[in-house]
Amino acid sequence: PLLVQSGDFPAAARPLTSRSPLGAPPLPGRASLGGGSARCRRERAAMAGPSDPGVPAARWKRHIVRQLRQRDRTQKALFLELVPAYNRLLEKAELLAQFSEKLQPEPTDVTRALHQGGWEEESGPDSDGVPSPAALRVKWQEEEEGLRLVCGEMAYQVVEKSAALGTLESQLEERQSRLAALEARVAQLQEAREKQEGQVDARRALNAAQRAAYEALRVHVGHQEAALRRLEEEARDLLDRLVRRKARAAAERNLRNERRERAKQARVSQELKKAAKRTVSISESPDTLGDGIREEADTLALAAEPAFLESEAGEKWKRPFRSASATSLTLSRCVDVVKGLLDFKKRRGHSVGGAPEQRYQSIPVCVAARLPTRAQDVLDAHLSEVNAVRFGPSSSLLATGGADRLILLWNVVGGRLEANQTLEGAGGSITSVDFDPSGSQVLAATYNKAAQLWKVGEAQSKETLSGHTDKVTAAKFKLTMHQAVTGSRDRTVKEWDLGRAYCSRTINVLSYCNDVVCGDHVIISGHNDQKIRFWDSRGPRCTQVIPVQGRVTSLSLSHDQLHLLSCSRDDTLKVIDLRVSNVRQVFRADGFRCGSDWTKAVFSPDRSYALAGSWDGALYIWDVDTGKLESSLRGPHWV
Repeated sequence: PLLVQSGDFPAAARPLTSRSPLGAPPLPGRASLGGGSARCRRERAAMAGPSDPGVPAARWKRHIVRQLRQRDRTQKALFLELVPAYNRLLEKAELLAQFSEKLQPEPTDVTRALHQGGWEEESGPDSDGVPSPAALRVKWQEEEEGLRLVCGEMAYQVVEKSAALGTLESQLEERQSRLAALEARVAQLQEAREKQEGQVDARRALNAAQRAAYEALRVHVGHQEAALRRLEEEARDLLDRLVRRKARAAAERNLRNERRERAKQARVSQELKKAAKRTVSISESPDTLGDGIREEADTLALAAEPAFLESEAGEKWKRPFRSASATSLTLSRCVDVVKGLLDFKKRRGHSVGGAPEQRYQSIPVCVAARLPTRAQDVLDAHLSEVNAVRFGPSSSLLATGGADRLILLWNVVGGRLEANQTLEGAGGSITSVDFDPSGSQVLAATYNKAAQLWKVGEAQSKETLSGHTDKVTAAKFKLTMHQAVTGSRDRTVKEWDLGRAYCSRTINVLSYCNDVVCGDHVIISGHNDQKIRFWDSRGPRCTQVIPVQGRVTSLSLSHDQLHLLSCSRDDTLKVIDLRVSNVRQVFRADGFRCGSDWTKAVFSPDRSYALAGSWDGALYIWDVDTGKLESSLRGPHWV
């Protein structure tokens, strides 16, 4: 017989009625499948929560309730099909038991049938239609055999279901353990999520505060920039008015000086005319001759004084001239005086007052330049890279500067280099070297944010021009030996008074300055923003900007100051005609590449050729007039 205990199945999977197999009454001590056990009642009470709504449930209680609910849902889902099948099986067993009870004969009837078997057999099938006991026995045996088969099948199904139930229970336990681990993981993740949410809220609050501060700063910066623009406009207006006022004062002073000089020249010319009309008598007496010379000197002294003509313009000469030699001397001296006045007028053409500047204009003496074909001399000059090379005004002295912080002076003798002097004291790597127009001073730009000045013949630096805040990339003399210009990567170009070693002017630019050159009254600078700028040395503003393709690496000005050669990072050289301010020629070549921001390009002395070095060490030479590549020298610098 099949017996089902109330504890074999969970409460949620039990049938609504509990029956014993084969119609037997329920066994004592067994709970019905639908009634539930005391444990289930306790679980339901735990799931219902505390009776007092005012008392908050603890967190672990909520966790237990969630686990119990999850267990009920899982067990109910697993046994939803098994419990109805088992109920159907019980119903079939009950029907089978009832049918078996009906088929069992009473013992008296069976005995009576056995005793009357002979009569029944003899009576035959036609005796009142009642089946014989033998037929009933066979039929009963057949039905019993069928019931046994059905019971065997049902028992086999029960065994299979029991095995499946065990498998499902093991899977359920495994899944419950996994579920518990996942729930613990979920709890940890929830805690981490809450923590992260708190951090996110704090970050959002901090970002909001910073955004508000940024907006306030932006508004403040806008106000400050507007105030700065107003101040700059006012400063420009004041500077323009000051320049105009100084220009007017200079023009008035020059006009007064010119009037004074014209009056002086008129007086001198009038005296010359009067002296030429005088009658000269010659005396052989030495005393008389000496008196005549002295009288001539006194007369010239009186003529040189402006008060002489202002007091008495028509006064008679007291003594006549008596010496022809004195007369000739007077004429020569007067001519010298007039020449001096004219020279003075020429010198003060562009000055307002003060001593005139001493200018040196280098006069090119090269009649024709020829193309080089090979290196005449090769030397290991420096301990590291050579960054700058410059010939002196006489072309017999060469200066080289390198990363070893030394400047070497070389005498050029017969195509060979002979060591002359070593200039020491540089604070950083040398980036640019230049001679003054007289060839007596050397100016160098260095990486220590300064330019330094040496005097030829002295090993130590004479002056240090400090004021830049980044590397100084270029330093050049102006046409006067007491003025210089420097360019730096701090986006400034500075003019220097070398006599007093101070910066006389600072030009602020929006881009790095890679090179500068100087003309009579113009400063030309090449910049990293692909522009060449022109600055009037007598005015505060940029007079012209010429854009080019590529960052400008070097500039070279011809001796006649009519053409400018630029090298840029687009692997081209450009010749700019300064008379019309446009690009006249563009030089390119296969294999030529501008390898760095300090690649140099120069004119030949007669401006017939342009030369530049490529990234691979080759030298490329172009004809300026035709734009044709004349030669490419792959010599000692070839890599």
